[in-house]
Amino acid sequence: MRYILFLLLFASTLFSAQDKKTVQMDPYIQPKANAVQQPVRPEDKVRIINADEFKKDTKYEGNQYMVGHVQIEHQGSVLTADEVVLYNDQSLVKAFGNVKLVNSDGSVISAKEMEYNGTTQKGVAKQNVVLTDPKGTIIKTETMYYDRLTNQAYYNTGGTINDGKSTTYSKSATYFLTTRTIDLTGRVKIVDRDYTLEGDNVVQNQNTNIVTINGYTTITNNKNPKNRIITEKGTHNMNTKESFLTKNSRIYYNDKILTGDEMYYNQLIGFGKATGNVTLDDPNERRWIKGGYGEIYEKKDSAIMTKNPYAVKAMEKDSLYFASEKIISYQRPDSLDPTVKKSFIRAFKKARFYKSNAQGRADSIAFNETDGVMHMYTAPILWSGEKQVTGDKVEAYFNTQNENIDSLKVIGNALAISKVDSLTLKDEFNQVKGKFMTVHYENNEIKEATVIGNAQAIGYVDDTNKETKKNERIGITLSSCGIISALFTERALHIVSCSVGADSELYPMSKIEPAKRKFPDFNWNTKDRIRKWQDILVDTPNYEEIVYSSNSELYDKAQEAIEVERAKEEAKKPKRVRK
Repeated sequence: MRYILFLLLFASTLFSAQDKKTVQMDPYIQPKANAVQQPVRPEDKVRIINADEFKKDTKYEGNQYMVGHVQIEHQGSVLTADEVVLYNDQSLVKAFGNVKLVNSDGSVISAKEMEYNGTTQKGVAKQNVVLTDPKGTIIKTETMYYDRLTNQAYYNTGGTINDGKSTTYSKSATYFLTTRTIDLTGRVKIVDRDYTLEGDNVVQNQNTNIVTINGYTTITNNKNPKNRIITEKGTHNMNTKESFLTKNSRIYYNDKILTGDEMYYNQLIGFGKATGNVTLDDPNERRWIKGGYGEIYEKKDSAIMTKNPYAVKAMEKDSLYFASEKIISYQRPDSLDPTVKKSFIRAFKKARFYKSNAQGRADSIAFNETDGVMHMYTAPILWSGEKQVTGDKVEAYFNTQNENIDSLKVIGNALAISKVDSLTLKDEFNQVKGKFMTVHYENNEIKEATVIGNAQAIGYVDDTNKETKKNERIGITLSSCGIISALFTERALHIVSCSVGADSELYPMSKIEPAKRKFPDFNWNTKDRIRKWQDILVDTPNYEEIVYSSNSELYDKAQEAIEVERAKEEAKKPKRVRK
Protein backbone atom coordinates (compact mmCIF):
# COMPACT_ATOMS: atom_id res chain seq x y z
CA MET A 1 0.00 0.00 0.00
CA ARG A 2 2.86 2.41 0.84
CA TYR A 3 4.39 1.72 -2.53
CA ILE A 4 1.14 2.58 -4.28
CA LEU A 5 0.86 5.88 -2.30
CA PHE A 6 4.45 6.67 -3.16
CA LEU A 7 3.66 6.20 -6.83
CA LEU A 8 0.63 8.44 -6.62
CA LEU A 9 2.74 11.23 -5.05
CA PHE A 10 5.86 11.03 -7.17
CA ALA A 11 4.89 9.44 -10.51
CA SER A 12 4.47 12.81 -12.17
CA THR A 13 7.95 13.88 -11.11
CA LEU A 14 9.50 10.62 -12.26
CA PHE A 15 8.03 10.82 -15.68
CA SER A 16 8.85 14.48 -16.12
CA ALA A 17 12.44 13.72 -15.36
CA GLN A 18 12.87 11.12 -18.10
CA ASP A 19 14.52 12.05 -21.37
CA LYS A 20 12.24 13.59 -23.97
CA LYS A 21 12.11 11.15 -26.85
CA THR A 22 9.53 11.46 -29.60
CA VAL A 23 7.79 8.17 -30.16
CA GLN A 24 5.97 7.00 -33.27
CA MET A 25 2.21 6.88 -32.69
CA ASP A 26 -0.73 5.71 -34.82
CA PRO A 27 -1.69 8.45 -37.35
CA TYR A 28 -5.30 8.30 -36.16
CA ILE A 29 -4.54 9.45 -32.62
CA GLN A 30 -1.85 12.03 -33.27
CA PRO A 31 -2.68 15.74 -33.61
CA LYS A 32 -3.20 17.14 -37.08
CA ALA A 33 -0.03 18.17 -38.89
CA ASN A 34 -1.10 21.81 -39.27
CA ALA A 35 -2.40 22.09 -35.72
CA VAL A 36 -0.54 24.49 -33.41
CA GLN A 37 1.29 22.46 -30.82
CA GLN A 38 -0.09 23.40 -27.43
CA PRO A 39 1.76 22.62 -24.21
CA VAL A 40 0.43 19.60 -22.41
CA ARG A 41 -2.09 20.79 -19.87
CA PRO A 42 -2.36 19.17 -16.44
CA GLU A 43 -5.84 17.84 -17.28
CA ASP A 44 -4.42 16.18 -20.39
CA LYS A 45 -2.00 14.11 -18.32
CA VAL A 46 -2.91 10.71 -17.05
CA ARG A 47 -2.95 9.80 -13.36
CA ILE A 48 -1.26 6.62 -12.15
CA ILE A 49 -3.39 4.66 -9.71
CA ASN A 50 -1.34 1.47 -9.40
CA ALA A 51 1.65 -0.43 -10.79
CA ASP A 52 3.65 -3.35 -9.35
CA GLU A 53 6.97 -2.18 -10.76
CA PHE A 54 8.64 0.67 -12.64
CA LYS A 55 11.33 -0.11 -15.20
CA LYS A 56 13.71 1.75 -17.48
CA ASP A 57 15.92 -0.04 -19.96
CA THR A 58 16.49 -0.27 -23.71
CA LYS A 59 12.92 -1.35 -24.19
CA TYR A 60 10.53 1.33 -25.44
CA GLU A 61 13.26 3.74 -26.64
CA GLY A 62 14.69 3.98 -23.13
CA ASN A 63 11.47 5.34 -21.67
CA GLN A 64 10.30 4.21 -18.28
CA TYR A 65 7.39 1.82 -18.18
CA MET A 66 5.20 0.12 -15.62
CA VAL A 67 4.44 -3.55 -15.29
CA GLY A 68 2.07 -5.63 -13.22
CA HIS A 69 -1.54 -4.68 -12.49
CA VAL A 70 -1.10 -1.25 -14.01
CA GLN A 71 -4.07 1.04 -13.53
CA ILE A 72 -4.19 4.64 -14.71
CA GLU A 73 -6.97 7.22 -15.05
CA HIS A 74 -7.70 10.04 -17.48
CA GLN A 75 -10.73 12.32 -17.23
CA GLY A 76 -12.95 9.67 -15.69
CA SER A 77 -11.77 6.77 -17.89
CA VAL A 78 -9.69 4.03 -16.27
CA LEU A 79 -7.15 1.95 -18.18
CA THR A 80 -5.76 -1.35 -16.84
CA ALA A 81 -3.07 -3.52 -18.44
CA ASP A 82 -0.13 -5.82 -17.78
CA GLU A 83 2.34 -3.25 -19.08
CA VAL A 84 2.06 0.49 -19.79
CA VAL A 85 4.45 3.02 -21.28
CA LEU A 86 3.68 6.62 -20.42
CA TYR A 87 4.95 9.47 -22.63
CA ASN A 88 3.92 12.54 -20.64
CA ASP A 89 5.47 15.10 -22.96
CA GLN A 90 3.27 13.75 -25.76
CA SER A 91 0.39 12.84 -23.45
CA LEU A 92 0.63 9.37 -24.93
CA VAL A 93 -0.09 6.02 -23.31
CA LYS A 94 0.77 2.64 -24.77
CA ALA A 95 -0.64 -0.41 -23.03
CA PHE A 96 0.08 -4.12 -23.58
CA GLY A 97 -1.45 -7.35 -22.31
CA ASN A 98 -5.00 -7.76 -21.00
CA VAL A 99 -5.75 -4.14 -21.78
CA LYS A 100 -9.09 -2.80 -20.65
CA LEU A 101 -10.43 0.74 -20.91
CA VAL A 102 -13.51 1.55 -18.81
CA ASN A 103 -15.03 4.85 -19.96
CA SER A 104 -17.04 7.26 -17.87
CA ASP A 105 -20.18 6.50 -19.92
CA GLY A 106 -19.98 2.81 -18.94
CA SER A 107 -18.59 1.49 -22.22
CA VAL A 108 -15.67 -0.92 -22.02
CA ILE A 109 -12.94 -1.69 -24.57
CA SER A 110 -10.61 -4.67 -24.14
CA ALA A 111 -7.70 -5.73 -26.36
CA LYS A 112 -4.12 -7.04 -26.33
CA GLU A 113 -2.68 -3.63 -27.23
CA MET A 114 -3.88 -0.06 -26.97
CA GLU A 115 -2.57 3.45 -27.67
CA TYR A 116 -4.22 6.53 -26.26
CA ASN A 117 -3.47 10.22 -26.80
CA GLY A 118 -4.66 12.42 -23.94
CA THR A 119 -4.47 15.57 -26.08
CA THR A 120 -6.60 14.36 -29.00
CA GLN A 121 -8.49 11.98 -26.71
CA LYS A 122 -8.26 9.35 -29.39
CA GLY A 123 -7.20 5.77 -28.99
CA VAL A 124 -6.54 2.67 -31.05
CA ALA A 125 -6.97 -0.90 -29.80
CA LYS A 126 -5.47 -3.94 -31.53
CA GLN A 127 -5.82 -7.73 -31.45
CA ASN A 128 -8.96 -9.41 -30.13
CA VAL A 129 -10.68 -6.08 -29.58
CA VAL A 130 -14.03 -6.15 -27.77
CA LEU A 131 -16.20 -3.09 -27.13
CA THR A 132 -19.19 -3.43 -24.80
CA ASP A 133 -21.61 -0.52 -24.54
CA PRO A 134 -23.62 0.22 -21.36
CA LYS A 135 -26.68 -1.63 -22.73
CA GLY A 136 -24.85 -4.79 -23.59
CA THR A 137 -24.07 -4.44 -27.30
CA ILE A 138 -20.77 -6.20 -28.00
CA ILE A 139 -18.48 -5.31 -30.91
CA LYS A 140 -15.56 -7.56 -31.82
CA THR A 141 -12.81 -6.77 -34.33
CA GLU A 142 -9.01 -6.83 -34.74
CA THR A 143 -8.36 -3.07 -34.83
CA MET A 144 -10.65 -0.41 -33.38
CA TYR A 145 -10.25 3.36 -33.34
CA TYR A 146 -11.89 5.30 -30.53
CA ASP A 147 -12.64 9.03 -30.18
CA ARG A 148 -13.69 10.17 -26.70
CA LEU A 149 -14.63 13.69 -27.85
CA THR A 150 -17.20 12.48 -30.38
CA ASN A 151 -17.79 9.29 -28.39
CA GLN A 152 -17.52 7.05 -31.42
CA ALA A 153 -15.63 3.90 -32.34
CA TYR A 154 -14.55 2.78 -35.81
CA TYR A 155 -13.12 -0.34 -37.41
CA ASN A 156 -12.29 -1.38 -40.99
CA THR A 157 -10.73 -4.78 -40.40
CA GLY A 158 -14.01 -6.70 -40.32
CA GLY A 159 -16.01 -7.33 -37.19
CA THR A 160 -19.17 -8.54 -35.50
CA ILE A 161 -21.80 -6.65 -33.49
CA ASN A 162 -24.12 -8.54 -31.15
CA ASP A 163 -26.97 -6.95 -29.20
CA GLY A 164 -28.38 -10.18 -27.76
CA LYS A 165 -31.05 -10.40 -30.45
CA SER A 166 -29.07 -10.21 -33.66
CA THR A 167 -25.48 -10.44 -34.89
CA THR A 168 -24.07 -8.02 -37.45
CA TYR A 169 -21.11 -8.85 -39.71
CA SER A 170 -19.43 -6.02 -41.62
CA LYS A 171 -16.10 -5.03 -43.15
CA SER A 172 -16.18 -1.58 -41.54
CA ALA A 173 -18.39 0.26 -39.08
CA THR A 174 -18.62 3.50 -37.14
CA TYR A 175 -20.40 3.23 -33.80
CA PHE A 176 -21.79 6.45 -32.31
CA LEU A 177 -22.08 5.49 -28.65
CA THR A 178 -24.17 8.51 -27.61
CA THR A 179 -26.97 7.79 -30.07
CA ARG A 180 -26.16 4.05 -30.25
CA THR A 181 -26.26 4.13 -34.04
CA ILE A 182 -23.87 2.12 -36.20
CA ASP A 183 -22.94 3.27 -39.71
CA LEU A 184 -22.06 0.09 -41.60
CA THR A 185 -20.32 0.43 -44.96
CA GLY A 186 -19.42 -2.15 -47.57
CA ARG A 187 -21.10 -5.53 -47.50
CA VAL A 188 -23.17 -5.99 -44.32
CA LYS A 189 -24.93 -9.04 -42.89
CA ILE A 190 -27.35 -8.90 -39.93
CA VAL A 191 -28.69 -12.22 -38.65
CA ASP A 192 -31.37 -12.85 -36.04
CA ARG A 193 -33.47 -15.90 -35.20
CA ASP A 194 -35.93 -15.42 -38.06
CA TYR A 195 -34.36 -13.24 -40.75
CA THR A 196 -31.06 -12.36 -42.41
CA LEU A 197 -30.39 -8.87 -43.77
CA GLU A 198 -27.59 -8.46 -46.29
CA GLY A 199 -26.80 -5.16 -47.95
CA ASP A 200 -24.47 -2.31 -48.75
CA ASN A 201 -24.24 0.80 -46.59
CA VAL A 202 -26.82 0.49 -43.82
CA VAL A 203 -27.23 2.30 -40.51
CA GLN A 204 -28.34 0.28 -37.47
CA ASN A 205 -29.89 2.03 -34.45
CA GLN A 206 -29.30 -0.02 -31.31
CA ASN A 207 -31.95 1.91 -29.34
CA THR A 208 -34.83 1.36 -31.78
CA ASN A 209 -33.28 -1.62 -33.61
CA ILE A 210 -34.23 0.06 -36.88
CA VAL A 211 -31.95 -0.44 -39.87
CA THR A 212 -31.77 2.37 -42.44
CA ILE A 213 -31.00 0.99 -45.89
CA ASN A 214 -28.96 3.05 -48.39
CA GLY A 215 -27.93 0.44 -50.96
CA TYR A 216 -28.92 -2.85 -52.54
CA THR A 217 -30.20 -5.01 -49.66
CA THR A 218 -32.01 -8.32 -49.17
CA ILE A 219 -33.99 -9.44 -46.11
CA THR A 220 -34.47 -13.21 -46.20
CA ASN A 221 -36.70 -15.49 -44.16
CA ASN A 222 -34.39 -18.06 -42.56
CA LYS A 223 -37.01 -20.83 -42.53
CA ASN A 224 -38.23 -20.15 -46.09
CA PRO A 225 -35.45 -18.41 -48.07
CA LYS A 226 -37.76 -17.94 -51.05
CA ASN A 227 -39.69 -15.36 -48.98
CA ARG A 228 -37.55 -12.25 -49.01
CA ILE A 229 -37.39 -8.49 -49.55
CA ILE A 230 -35.11 -6.70 -52.00
CA THR A 231 -34.69 -2.92 -51.90
CA GLU A 232 -32.21 -0.12 -52.49
CA LYS A 233 -33.60 2.35 -49.97
CA GLY A 234 -35.82 2.19 -46.90
CA THR A 235 -35.95 1.17 -43.24
CA HIS A 236 -36.39 -2.17 -41.51
CA ASN A 237 -37.39 -2.65 -37.87
CA MET A 238 -35.59 -5.70 -36.51
CA ASN A 239 -38.04 -5.93 -33.59
CA THR A 240 -41.42 -5.58 -35.33
CA LYS A 241 -40.17 -6.90 -38.70
CA GLU A 242 -41.75 -3.91 -40.45
CA SER A 243 -40.14 -2.57 -43.61
CA PHE A 244 -40.73 0.76 -45.35
CA LEU A 245 -39.28 0.57 -48.86
CA THR A 246 -38.88 3.51 -51.24
CA LYS A 247 -36.61 2.55 -54.16
CA ASN A 248 -36.45 -0.40 -56.57
CA SER A 249 -38.12 -2.70 -54.06
CA ARG A 250 -39.58 -6.19 -54.35
CA ILE A 251 -41.36 -8.42 -51.85
CA TYR A 252 -41.21 -12.18 -52.55
CA TYR A 253 -43.83 -14.27 -50.75
CA ASN A 254 -45.59 -17.57 -51.49
CA ASP A 255 -43.87 -17.70 -54.91
CA LYS A 256 -45.29 -14.27 -55.78
CA ILE A 257 -43.59 -10.89 -56.25
CA LEU A 258 -44.95 -7.48 -55.22
CA THR A 259 -43.32 -4.30 -56.56
CA GLY A 260 -44.21 -0.62 -56.30
CA ASP A 261 -42.79 2.87 -55.95
CA GLU A 262 -43.31 2.84 -52.17
CA MET A 263 -44.05 -0.25 -50.10
CA TYR A 264 -44.71 -1.38 -46.55
CA TYR A 265 -44.38 -4.96 -45.33
CA ASN A 266 -44.86 -6.59 -41.94
CA GLN A 267 -43.16 -9.98 -41.96
CA LEU A 268 -44.72 -11.09 -38.66
CA ILE A 269 -48.36 -10.80 -39.77
CA GLY A 270 -47.61 -11.20 -43.48
CA PHE A 271 -49.27 -7.95 -44.55
CA GLY A 272 -47.90 -5.64 -47.23
CA LYS A 273 -49.05 -2.68 -49.29
CA ALA A 274 -47.67 -0.73 -52.21
CA THR A 275 -48.48 2.52 -54.00
CA GLY A 276 -47.62 3.89 -57.42
CA ASN A 277 -46.87 1.58 -60.38
CA VAL A 278 -47.76 -1.52 -58.38
CA THR A 279 -47.33 -4.99 -59.85
CA LEU A 280 -48.19 -8.35 -58.29
CA ASP A 281 -46.54 -11.11 -60.30
CA ASP A 282 -47.47 -14.78 -59.91
CA PRO A 283 -45.00 -16.76 -62.08
CA ASN A 284 -46.62 -20.11 -61.25
CA GLU A 285 -49.96 -18.91 -62.59
CA ARG A 286 -48.26 -16.92 -65.34
CA ARG A 287 -50.40 -14.00 -64.23
CA TRP A 288 -49.68 -10.48 -63.03
CA ILE A 289 -51.87 -7.66 -61.72
CA LYS A 290 -51.08 -3.95 -62.08
CA GLY A 291 -52.59 -0.89 -60.43
CA GLY A 292 -51.97 2.24 -58.38
CA TYR A 293 -52.45 0.63 -54.95
CA GLY A 294 -52.19 -2.96 -53.75
CA GLU A 295 -52.34 -5.01 -50.55
CA ILE A 296 -51.13 -8.56 -49.91
CA TYR A 297 -52.10 -10.98 -47.15
CA GLU A 298 -49.42 -13.65 -47.02
CA LYS A 299 -51.09 -15.97 -44.51
CA LYS A 300 -54.42 -15.88 -46.38
CA ASP A 301 -52.55 -16.10 -49.69
CA SER A 302 -54.63 -13.27 -51.11
CA ALA A 303 -54.14 -9.80 -52.57
CA ILE A 304 -56.20 -6.73 -53.50
CA MET A 305 -55.41 -4.21 -56.25
CA THR A 306 -57.20 -0.86 -56.76
CA LYS A 307 -56.71 2.46 -58.57
CA ASN A 308 -57.24 1.45 -62.20
CA PRO A 309 -56.13 -2.16 -61.77
CA TYR A 310 -55.88 -4.75 -64.51
CA ALA A 311 -54.70 -8.34 -64.63
CA VAL A 312 -53.02 -10.32 -67.39
CA LYS A 313 -52.95 -14.12 -67.52
CA ALA A 314 -50.42 -15.28 -70.08
CA MET A 315 -51.23 -18.38 -72.10
CA GLU A 316 -49.31 -20.37 -74.66
CA LYS A 317 -51.21 -18.98 -77.65
CA ASP A 318 -53.14 -16.09 -76.18
CA SER A 319 -53.56 -13.94 -73.07
CA LEU A 320 -56.57 -13.20 -70.89
CA TYR A 321 -56.99 -9.63 -69.58
CA PHE A 322 -59.18 -8.37 -66.71
CA ALA A 323 -59.95 -4.87 -65.45
CA SER A 324 -62.36 -3.33 -62.93
CA GLU A 325 -62.39 -0.93 -59.97
CA LYS A 326 -61.00 -3.64 -57.67
CA ILE A 327 -59.26 -6.95 -58.37
CA ILE A 328 -58.74 -9.69 -55.78
CA SER A 329 -56.55 -12.77 -56.24
CA TYR A 330 -56.36 -15.66 -53.80
CA GLN A 331 -55.61 -19.37 -53.44
CA ARG A 332 -57.66 -22.01 -51.62
CA PRO A 333 -57.11 -25.75 -51.02
CA ASP A 334 -59.04 -28.07 -53.31
CA SER A 335 -62.08 -29.48 -51.50
CA LEU A 336 -61.24 -32.95 -52.85
CA ASP A 337 -57.48 -32.77 -52.26
CA PRO A 338 -56.29 -30.32 -49.57
CA THR A 339 -52.69 -30.68 -50.77
CA VAL A 340 -53.64 -29.02 -54.07
CA LYS A 341 -54.19 -25.27 -54.19
CA LYS A 342 -56.54 -23.62 -56.65
CA SER A 343 -56.10 -20.05 -57.82
CA PHE A 344 -58.91 -17.53 -58.19
CA ILE A 345 -59.23 -13.97 -59.43
CA ARG A 346 -62.23 -11.67 -58.86
CA ALA A 347 -62.96 -8.33 -60.48
CA PHE A 348 -65.51 -6.00 -58.82
CA LYS A 349 -67.45 -3.04 -60.22
CA LYS A 350 -67.50 -2.46 -63.98
CA ALA A 351 -65.53 -5.61 -64.65
CA ARG A 352 -64.22 -6.27 -68.16
CA PHE A 353 -62.24 -9.06 -69.75
CA TYR A 354 -60.56 -9.53 -73.11
CA LYS A 355 -59.36 -12.56 -75.01
CA SER A 356 -58.78 -12.63 -78.74
CA ASN A 357 -61.77 -14.96 -79.27
CA ALA A 358 -64.02 -13.78 -76.42
CA GLN A 359 -64.66 -10.49 -74.65
CA GLY A 360 -67.10 -9.49 -71.96
CA ARG A 361 -68.23 -7.11 -69.25
CA ALA A 362 -70.34 -7.37 -66.11
CA ASP A 363 -70.65 -5.71 -62.73
CA SER A 364 -68.36 -8.42 -61.32
CA ILE A 365 -66.40 -11.38 -62.69
CA ALA A 366 -65.02 -14.37 -60.75
CA PHE A 367 -62.50 -16.64 -62.48
CA ASN A 368 -61.24 -20.00 -61.27
CA GLU A 369 -57.84 -20.04 -62.97
CA THR A 370 -57.11 -23.65 -62.07
CA ASP A 371 -60.33 -25.13 -63.47
CA GLY A 372 -60.92 -22.46 -66.11
CA VAL A 373 -64.41 -21.43 -64.92
CA MET A 374 -65.56 -17.83 -65.19
CA HIS A 375 -68.67 -16.43 -63.48
CA MET A 376 -70.14 -13.11 -64.70
CA TYR A 377 -72.68 -11.42 -62.41
CA THR A 378 -75.17 -8.55 -62.90
CA ALA A 379 -75.84 -7.39 -66.46
CA PRO A 380 -73.24 -9.66 -68.06
CA ILE A 381 -72.55 -9.39 -71.76
CA LEU A 382 -70.19 -11.65 -73.70
CA TRP A 383 -69.04 -11.28 -77.29
CA SER A 384 -67.50 -13.91 -79.51
CA GLY A 385 -66.94 -12.98 -83.12
CA GLU A 386 -70.14 -11.36 -84.35
CA LYS A 387 -72.18 -13.08 -81.68
CA GLN A 388 -73.37 -11.73 -78.35
CA VAL A 389 -74.74 -13.46 -75.24
CA THR A 390 -76.50 -11.77 -72.30
CA GLY A 391 -78.46 -12.88 -69.25
CA ASP A 392 -78.81 -12.45 -65.51
CA LYS A 393 -75.67 -14.57 -64.97
CA VAL A 394 -73.17 -16.11 -67.38
CA GLU A 395 -70.80 -18.99 -66.63
CA ALA A 396 -67.97 -19.57 -69.11
CA TYR A 397 -66.00 -22.82 -69.12
CA PHE A 398 -62.48 -22.65 -70.57
CA ASN A 399 -60.56 -25.67 -71.78
CA THR A 400 -57.31 -25.41 -69.79
CA GLN A 401 -55.48 -27.44 -72.43
CA ASN A 402 -56.28 -25.48 -75.58
CA GLU A 403 -57.09 -22.24 -73.68
CA ASN A 404 -60.38 -21.73 -75.51
CA ILE A 405 -63.95 -21.45 -74.27
CA ASP A 406 -65.72 -24.80 -74.45
CA SER A 407 -69.19 -23.75 -73.35
CA LEU A 408 -71.39 -21.19 -71.61
CA LYS A 409 -74.26 -21.41 -69.19
CA VAL A 410 -76.63 -18.46 -69.15
CA ILE A 411 -79.00 -18.35 -66.19
CA GLY A 412 -82.06 -16.09 -66.32
CA ASN A 413 -83.21 -13.97 -69.29
CA ALA A 414 -80.75 -15.68 -71.61
CA LEU A 415 -80.40 -14.08 -75.02
CA ALA A 416 -77.99 -14.98 -77.81
CA ILE A 417 -77.68 -12.75 -80.87
CA SER A 418 -75.73 -13.46 -84.04
CA LYS A 419 -75.16 -11.11 -86.96
CA VAL A 420 -76.49 -12.82 -90.06
CA ASP A 421 -73.74 -11.46 -92.31
CA SER A 422 -70.75 -9.93 -90.59
CA LEU A 423 -69.55 -8.43 -93.87
CA THR A 424 -72.56 -6.16 -94.31
CA LEU A 425 -74.30 -3.47 -92.28
CA LYS A 426 -77.75 -4.92 -92.83
CA ASP A 427 -80.02 -4.89 -89.80
CA GLU A 428 -80.32 -8.68 -89.70
CA PHE A 429 -79.74 -10.74 -86.55
CA ASN A 430 -80.47 -14.34 -85.62
CA GLN A 431 -81.71 -14.57 -82.03
CA VAL A 432 -82.59 -17.22 -79.48
CA LYS A 433 -83.75 -16.63 -75.91
CA GLY A 434 -85.23 -18.32 -72.84
CA LYS A 435 -84.89 -18.80 -69.09
CA PHE A 436 -81.80 -21.01 -69.23
CA MET A 437 -79.29 -21.48 -72.05
CA THR A 438 -76.30 -23.72 -72.67
CA VAL A 439 -73.96 -22.60 -75.44
CA HIS A 440 -71.28 -24.82 -76.98
CA TYR A 441 -68.25 -23.58 -78.91
CA GLU A 442 -66.40 -25.07 -81.84
CA ASN A 443 -63.20 -23.57 -83.27
CA ASN A 444 -63.58 -20.54 -81.00
CA GLU A 445 -67.04 -19.78 -82.39
CA ILE A 446 -70.51 -20.26 -80.89
CA LYS A 447 -71.79 -23.40 -82.58
CA GLU A 448 -74.82 -24.69 -80.71
CA ALA A 449 -77.31 -23.40 -78.16
CA THR A 450 -79.88 -25.28 -76.10
CA VAL A 451 -82.56 -23.14 -74.48
CA ILE A 452 -84.92 -24.36 -71.74
CA GLY A 453 -88.00 -22.53 -70.52
CA ASN A 454 -90.06 -20.16 -72.68
CA ALA A 455 -87.62 -20.76 -75.50
CA GLN A 456 -87.99 -18.53 -78.54
CA ALA A 457 -86.01 -18.06 -81.71
CA ILE A 458 -85.88 -15.68 -84.63
CA GLY A 459 -83.90 -17.05 -87.55
CA TYR A 460 -83.24 -15.81 -91.07
CA VAL A 461 -83.66 -18.56 -93.66
CA ASP A 462 -81.82 -18.76 -96.98
CA ASP A 463 -82.03 -21.31 -99.76
CA THR A 464 -80.12 -21.95 -102.96
CA ASN A 465 -81.79 -20.81 -106.14
CA LYS A 466 -81.80 -23.80 -108.49
CA GLU A 467 -81.30 -21.60 -111.53
CA THR A 468 -78.74 -19.05 -110.32
CA LYS A 469 -77.10 -21.39 -107.78
CA LYS A 470 -76.97 -18.47 -105.35
CA ASN A 471 -78.34 -18.16 -101.86
CA GLU A 472 -81.56 -16.22 -101.66
CA ARG A 473 -83.48 -15.06 -98.66
CA ILE A 474 -86.66 -17.08 -98.12
CA GLY A 475 -87.87 -15.43 -94.96
CA ILE A 476 -87.72 -15.47 -91.19
CA THR A 477 -88.74 -18.29 -88.89
CA LEU A 478 -90.37 -17.46 -85.56
CA SER A 479 -90.23 -20.38 -83.14
CA SER A 480 -91.64 -20.80 -79.66
CA CYS A 481 -91.10 -23.97 -77.61
CA GLY A 482 -90.42 -25.27 -74.15
CA ILE A 483 -86.97 -26.41 -75.31
CA ILE A 484 -85.05 -25.31 -78.40
CA SER A 485 -81.81 -26.73 -79.78
CA ALA A 486 -80.26 -24.51 -82.43
CA LEU A 487 -77.12 -24.49 -84.55
CA PHE A 488 -75.33 -21.25 -85.45
CA THR A 489 -73.63 -21.24 -88.81
CA GLU A 490 -71.85 -18.40 -90.53
CA ARG A 491 -75.10 -16.79 -91.72
CA ALA A 492 -77.98 -18.76 -90.31
CA LEU A 493 -79.65 -20.11 -87.19
CA HIS A 494 -80.87 -23.67 -87.72
CA ILE A 495 -83.49 -25.00 -85.35
CA VAL A 496 -82.48 -28.60 -84.74
CA SER A 497 -85.39 -29.37 -82.47
CA CYS A 498 -88.32 -27.49 -80.98
CA SER A 499 -90.21 -29.48 -78.36
CA VAL A 500 -92.78 -29.02 -75.60
CA GLY A 501 -95.53 -26.79 -76.94
CA ALA A 502 -93.77 -26.28 -80.24
CA ASP A 503 -94.94 -23.45 -82.48
CA SER A 504 -92.83 -22.55 -85.47
CA GLU A 505 -93.73 -20.61 -88.61
CA LEU A 506 -91.80 -19.29 -91.60
CA TYR A 507 -92.72 -15.78 -92.72
CA PRO A 508 -91.68 -14.47 -96.12
CA MET A 509 -89.76 -11.22 -95.94
CA SER A 510 -92.75 -9.44 -97.40
CA LYS A 511 -95.03 -10.69 -94.66
CA ILE A 512 -93.08 -9.93 -91.45
CA GLU A 513 -92.88 -6.39 -90.19
CA PRO A 514 -89.48 -5.06 -88.93
CA ALA A 515 -90.74 -4.77 -85.34
CA LYS A 516 -91.25 -8.55 -85.19
CA ARG A 517 -87.76 -9.30 -86.46
CA LYS A 518 -86.29 -8.55 -83.05
CA PHE A 519 -87.25 -9.51 -79.52
CA PRO A 520 -88.42 -6.63 -77.32
CA ASP A 521 -85.29 -7.01 -75.19
CA PHE A 522 -82.92 -7.03 -78.19
CA ASN A 523 -79.73 -5.32 -76.97
CA TRP A 524 -77.02 -5.58 -79.61
CA ASN A 525 -74.19 -3.40 -78.21
CA THR A 526 -71.45 -1.90 -80.36
CA LYS A 527 -70.68 1.15 -78.19
CA ASP A 528 -69.28 -0.80 -75.21
CA ARG A 529 -67.83 -3.76 -77.09
CA ILE A 530 -64.20 -4.54 -76.23
CA ARG A 531 -62.32 -4.87 -79.51
CA LYS A 532 -58.70 -4.74 -78.28
CA TRP A 533 -57.16 -5.43 -74.87
CA GLN A 534 -56.49 -1.73 -74.21
CA ASP A 535 -60.28 -1.17 -74.23
CA ILE A 536 -60.51 -2.78 -70.78
CA LEU A 537 -58.48 0.09 -69.29
CA VAL A 538 -61.51 2.40 -69.43
CA ASP A 539 -65.08 1.90 -68.21
CA THR A 540 -66.22 1.85 -71.82
CA PRO A 541 -64.36 2.47 -75.09
CA ASN A 542 -67.43 4.53 -76.07
CA TYR A 543 -67.24 3.59 -79.71
CA GLU A 544 -69.61 5.27 -82.12
CA GLU A 545 -72.72 3.15 -82.42
CA ILE A 546 -72.85 1.24 -85.69
CA VAL A 547 -75.85 2.25 -87.76
CA TYR A 548 -77.37 -0.67 -89.63
CA SER A 549 -79.45 -0.25 -92.74
CA SER A 550 -82.98 -1.59 -92.57
CA ASN A 551 -83.70 -4.52 -94.88
CA SER A 552 -87.46 -4.02 -95.22
CA GLU A 553 -87.73 -3.33 -98.93
CA LEU A 554 -89.92 -6.35 -99.71
CA TYR A 555 -92.16 -5.71 -96.72
CA ASP A 556 -92.49 -2.03 -97.61
CA LYS A 557 -93.41 -2.89 -101.23
CA ALA A 558 -95.93 -5.44 -100.02
CA GLN A 559 -97.45 -2.86 -97.71
CA GLU A 560 -97.59 -0.35 -100.54
CA ALA A 561 -99.36 -2.90 -102.72
CA ILE A 562 -101.79 -3.63 -99.91
CA GLU A 563 -102.47 0.05 -99.51
CA VAL A 564 -103.02 0.41 -103.25
CA GLU A 565 -105.48 -2.50 -103.25
CA ARG A 566 -107.20 -1.08 -100.19
CA ALA A 567 -107.52 2.26 -101.93
CA LYS A 568 -109.00 0.59 -104.96
CA GLU A 569 -111.55 -1.23 -102.82
CA GLU A 570 -112.43 1.99 -101.10
CA ALA A 571 -112.91 3.67 -104.46
CA LYS A 572 -115.38 1.00 -105.54
CA LYS A 573 -117.59 1.58 -102.54
CA PRO A 574 -120.60 3.89 -103.21
CA LYS A 575 -120.24 7.26 -101.61
CA ARG A 576 -123.07 8.92 -99.77
CA VAL A 577 -124.00 12.39 -100.87
CA ARG A 578 -125.69 14.55 -98.29
CA LYS A 579 -128.66 16.44 -99.73
